[in-house]
Amino acid sequence: MSDIAERARKALGKKATYGPDVDLEKYDVEAKPHEEIQRLEEIPEDVRKAALGVGVTLEKEVGGAYIQMDQTPVVARSSTEGIEVLDIATALKKYDGLRDYWWKLVPVDQDKYTADVALHPPAGYFLRAKRGAKTIFPLKSCLYLGQTNLNQRVHNIIIAEEGSELHVITGCTTPSHVQRGLHLGVSEFFIKKGAHVSFTMIHNWGREVEVRPRTAIYMEEGATLSNNYICLTPAKTLQTYPKAILDGKGAVASFNTVLYAKEGHLDTGSEIVLRAPGCSADSITRAVSVGGEIITRGKMVGEVPDVKAHLECVGLILSEKGRIDSIPELDGRCGGLDMSHEAAVGKISELELEYLMARGLTKDQATGVIVRGFLDVEIKGLPESLREELRRITQLQELHGGA
Repeated sequence: MSDIAERARKALGKKATYGPDVDLEKYDVEAKPHEEIQRLEEIPEDVRKAALGVGVTLEKEVGGAYIQMDQTPVVARSSTEGIEVLDIATALKKYDGLRDYWWKLVPVDQDKYTADVALHPPAGYFLRAKRGAKTIFPLKSCLYLGQTNLNQRVHNIIIAEEGSELHVITGCTTPSHVQRGLHLGVSEFFIKKGAHVSFTMIHNWGREVEVRPRTAIYMEEGATLSNNYICLTPAKTLQTYPKAILDGKGAVASFNTVLYAKEGHLDTGSEIVLRAPGCSADSITRAVSVGGEIITRGKMVGEVPDVKAHLECVGLILSEKGRIDSIPELDGRCGGLDMSHEAAVGKISELELEYLMARGLTKDQATGVIVRGFLDVEIKGLPESLREELRRITQLQELHGGA
């Protein structure tokens, strides 16, 4: 642990490779503590409402729950046999510092944000599916930033042991009265032989909140991942670039990203490294700008023959102030690869608008219908109930063409 702290201290001034630089000194370090919640019925109404806005319903069909208010874990429990849900501080004590997992995938000195997380008391969740265990209902977590101008720090560890199945929805959100803050999130995934993980992250931030997630995923033979990111509301700046390493034969990873930016700066992407024969990966992004700036990055690295990879980004710009910048990258390091990418940025078809308006819709209503259909990406590897829940979230948003 002393080595981790030393490396972190040396990186406190290290800017990130991508995204606008954030002055950490402008945000508050100390968070007001909260009381542990014994029953889900006792969750404060403002937290419940904010959680619902990011797909985290806590009344029924929950395989497990984790709720963090600012820096305090207030709920951490599992209702599924073989599935463990703990706050990370408890997990570090229970499992002797999580020596095989703690800061093993995300470099602690990657940038100033990872360093800052490492040098403060740990908060976040520990999710573990034991060998062969499967979630019937998804685990749901809510990372709630309720204190204005707080620097919220999170470090999550997710482990899917051999042959297990884990479905997770994480909602990161602020209440309507909190518009300014900083969220730093580190997540490390370990998906073991033959395990399946679907992980959906939904962001709903205040207009002046800055967000810096740092994620890495390690996949063994026959492991599968469906990683989904949805951001349909404004944030001041967001920069995320998760990395997945497919290190076992036949591992499969799918990344799906849905972005809608009325304002602000969203810099998203992913890097997927295919290191074993029979691995495959795809990364699909749907982006709509109504005045915000969206940068989508994608990188596929093929290190061995007999791997398949595909990158795709399609964007719509619905305002003169909007911007979408798509940056695909294929890195083939041997023969026998099947790697491809495609990107397109355009506008809504006038014929589609006229068709819907002829049937009684206003222009804004017609635009909303088209945009919702555009953002309704078919996500692989999800249970039907979860797929319907994600579709509901998209439909609830006020999506239209006005800036």
